[in-house]
Amino acid sequence: DEDEEDEEDEEDEDEEEGLLPVERQARELRRQQKKEAEQAEAEMKMNVQDSERFVLPSGQQIEKIGRQPEDLAVVNLRIKENLQTLLKFKELRDPTRPRADYVTLLTKDLAFYYGYSEYMMARMLELFPLSEITDVLEANEVQRPVTIRTNTLRTRTRDLAQALINRGVNLEPIGDWTKVGLVVFDSSVPIGATPEYLAGHYMLQSASSLLPVMALAPQPNERVLDMAAAPGGKTTHIASLMKNTGLVIANDANKVRTKSLVANIHRLGATNTVVCNYDGREFPKVIGGFDRVLLDAPCSGSGVIAKDQSVKANKTEADFMRCSHLQRELILAAIDSVDAKSSTGGYIVYSTCSIMVDENESVVDYALKRRHVKLVDAGLDFAKPGFAKFREKRFHPSMTLTRRFYPHTHNMDGFFVAKFKKLSNKVPKSQGLEGLEQDEAVDFNDDEQVMEVDVPKKVSAASAAGSAKASASAGSKRAHEDAGAPSKKQKEQKGAKKESVAPEQKEEKGKKEKVGAAAVAGAGKEKEQKSAGADGSAAAKKTKDNKPAATAAAAVAPSTPAPAANGKAAKSAGAAAVTPKPAQSAAAKEKPASASKPAASTAAAATPSTKKPTSAASATPAATPSSKKPASAASAAPTPAGKKNGAVKSAAATPSGEKSAKRAK
Repeated sequence: DEDEEDEEDEEDEDEEEGLLPVERQARELRRQQKKEAEQAEAEMKMNVQDSERFVLPSGQQIEKIGRQPEDLAVVNLRIKENLQTLLKFKELRDPTRPRADYVTLLTKDLAFYYGYSEYMMARMLELFPLSEITDVLEANEVQRPVTIRTNTLRTRTRDLAQALINRGVNLEPIGDWTKVGLVVFDSSVPIGATPEYLAGHYMLQSASSLLPVMALAPQPNERVLDMAAAPGGKTTHIASLMKNTGLVIANDANKVRTKSLVANIHRLGATNTVVCNYDGREFPKVIGGFDRVLLDAPCSGSGVIAKDQSVKANKTEADFMRCSHLQRELILAAIDSVDAKSSTGGYIVYSTCSIMVDENESVVDYALKRRHVKLVDAGLDFAKPGFAKFREKRFHPSMTLTRRFYPHTHNMDGFFVAKFKKLSNKVPKSQGLEGLEQDEAVDFNDDEQVMEVDVPKKVSAASAAGSAKASASAGSKRAHEDAGAPSKKQKEQKGAKKESVAPEQKEEKGKKEKVGAAAVAGAGKEKEQKSAGADGSAAAKKTKDNKPAATAAAAVAPSTPAPAANGKAAKSAGAAAVTPKPAQSAAAKEKPASASKPAASTAAAATPSTKKPTSAASATPAATPSSKKPASAASAAPTPAGKKNGAVKSAAATPSGEKSAKRAK
């Protein structure tokens, strides 16, 4: 332009040489007017640009957005201007307003315009850049195209496509990344009611659901688990890739959904599939040793908003946290169900129909920290890599091997796929059972299809004490006697919360009851053989010298008055003598000054006719350090000095006791 102006000036000068001065002045005036017009036009353009700069509403006006109805055209124009300002914030911003005000306004406008909650819109703005946010939101408003998967167990893709075209279906392959997927644009017949569909030649299936099975890549004659299988699209895809060989376990926690799962398996001709209904978190205990596991985990559905518009407004932070917690439990169960020693497999594929980081990268990173696994390439190169870092979060560097799919870039539902390779069947120490001192070794038995876990036994303090006590009683009679002796520590523990009785303690208790009953019976026989006459004083003297074990009775009855005249008084006194009282130590210390033979014999045979020993000694056997036989007297009470025959009436609680008393008289 400058060269042209110079040429024009030279021409004007040449022409002006032959002109009059008036003409030359006129031409100069016209040139000045032209320059002024150009400057005025340029200034006008600058003024227009300044007038088009976005003016941010006040804080009160921003707060009112969404509460009052507004014209959608006005809101849409404000969104575009706000986005343009944020993209060139340094140039177009208002120096008096911070960037947070612009972002707040954009969040409210987008939520109002597209029908999202402010929480969901804020999460979307965190995930996508400003240059893509409108494309993502617009893609969620458009339904994804109908896609079908060819069942290679029944037919070939070329034959199926030709048959459907003959029926008036307009279709074409989904892309180069799959050989069995077809996208249907329009159809003159219901695509879910054609003879080919009823014959099991194809399955109505979204394009994104083909991805996890492609990443899993099951091989023939393998054992594969589909942990969340309903309605059966991925399960039948696995069976077709395995050519109906091996074993496929199709599990779903919802029993109602297993009906559609079974129906699709039968329709598509999968004969190597077993359907079960378990909670996926229990699967390592039910069956293990799989070569490959597919976990298409339950999620919030943030990637399939085009199918379910309720996700826009219904999802909250609690929903995402709940889903994330369940997914972490399921992925650990899936990893534990795989045998790392598999010759062909040892792979786990984790997928969700969500685009949120909390349900994808965070769960994968959790599994990497708690199991011996590593991420491997899923073989889906046309997708976007996962986030190795997201905002303030930092994940494992291998997280870029995971794959993300978006509606606005791949024209399919939002999806996430991660593939693991299991390295060891051991569980890290920090993540094992509480109290373990070594790794938990998991061994899989392929014949029985069960999982055996070698876990060291954790014996509680109460069980150890019971076992030691039982072994001591079985080892020696001395230990048996000492085990029943009430110590000071046992008295202090009385009234406190008792621990559950171990089987060894119950067995010990039964043995003690048998010993007590046998001792009582032996004492009864000894009573009958001895006379109550001249031998009474000698037996009493012998009993006094040898310090009888009867002094270690478990209950001490109050001393009775003078000998009663009839048997009724003796019975009442005997009943009082059987009353249990934990005062063995006091009874053991008390020594009778004089005791007759009938008193000792009747005290030893207080209840010979009863079937069950009612003595406290049977429940709590006691023995003095000097005794050599277990205490068998149930109600033996030391008789004070000066009352020789008082123990006779107090001990005669049974008819045999009355006879002994008469003999003593």
